[in-house]
Amino acid sequence: MEEKTILLVTQNQHKVEEISAMLSRLATESTSAFRILSLKALSKVPLILEKGETFRENSFSKNASLLSWFFSQGIEELWKVFPLGRGYLLSDDSGLEVDALGGAPGIYSARYAALESGQQSNSTDSSNNAKLLRDLEEVPPCKRNARFCCVLALTEVEVNADMEDLLERTEFFEGVCEGKIDMEPHGKNGFGYDPLFIPEGYQVSFAELGEDVKNHISHRSRALRSFVQFFAQLTKN
Repeated sequence: MEEKTILLVTQNQHKVEEISAMLSRLATESTSAFRILSLKALSKVPLILEKGETFRENSFSKNASLLSWFFSQGIEELWKVFPLGRGYLLSDDSGLEVDALGGAPGIYSARYAALESGQQSNSTDSSNNAKLLRDLEEVPPCKRNARFCCVLALTEVEVNADMEDLLERTEFFEGVCEGKIDMEPHGKNGFGYDPLFIPEGYQVSFAELGEDVKNHISHRSRALRSFVQFFAQLTKN
């Protein structure tokens, strides 16, 4: 079985660990084999752009900006990361949508608090959670419906291929986890809005459920499951 190299287009170590753990489990179930790398595998980390207005557009933008950097650096950089001359870029754009806030924070989930002061950098998890609670201060529990959304973009990399052709063949995989926002944070595990998000069918937050349960029901795990099914079918063909 040929091991497929997948470069995760993220510097978020939490995402790297979570995606790697889920892919390891799902790969065993589907008999696929993955070699997972993060941006730390590169000689230098380029600027990864998010120029979209949706999760799908942003995930595509991340792959496009990294692939463009690869081709601008020359073939040597590609061979370092993809020694077989081919592999895949996998990016994730995800966030929290709250109905009472018109879908906010949405694609701005990571920098929700920072936007108040006009900054474009990511906010700390604690400041994002605090802002979300302030914005929902007058909203009763029965109207705090929300969902985590995830869109994965998978772009094949071939050393000798045309970049635009590769981008046109990008595949997308989506996952959603419905739930609600609690009145205050609970739990020490997880990251982001996990201490505030109670998934549908449960009485405790993502941060209290534990990694095994979260990684089975989360928006990201659902998108990854579709991704692994796609890969399994690709292998058969």
